[in-house]
Amino acid sequence: MRDTMTRRPIWNAKQWARTIKRDVHAVWLAARDSRTPWIARALALVVAAYAVSPIDLIPDFIPVLGYLDDLIIVPLGLLLVVRLIPPEVMEEHREAAAKASERPVSRLAAGVVVTVWVAGIALLIRSTVF
Repeated sequence: MRDTMTRRPIWNAKQWARTIKRDVHAVWLAARDSRTPWIARALALVVAAYAVSPIDLIPDFIPVLGYLDDLIIVPLGLLLVVRLIPPEVMEEHREAAAKASERPVSRLAAGVVVTVWVAGIALLIRSTVF
């Protein structure tokens, strides 16, 4: 007889990516918390900045290696920083980061930001051309 139960994958990439995203935000919040030791604060800022930075140690256009640094450096950095932050502080900031990610995205605000950027670029082009 065939098993009709669906099996859960051993590794869920989407869930892992959400966890990483949440932890990057939580680490950023913990870096600004006075209960976090100074070394953890410094490392947290570096890890969070590297995670959101468009600049990588190995550029993404290099096949395989380009994405390998994102898949290894960020999670290892997060692992180190999370171990340095007191558990109760980290848990508090994980909850705050999870709540922040549940909030709806404002399309109006995104439209305003894009409009300001387009207007700024148009003014810059106009002032350099004429």
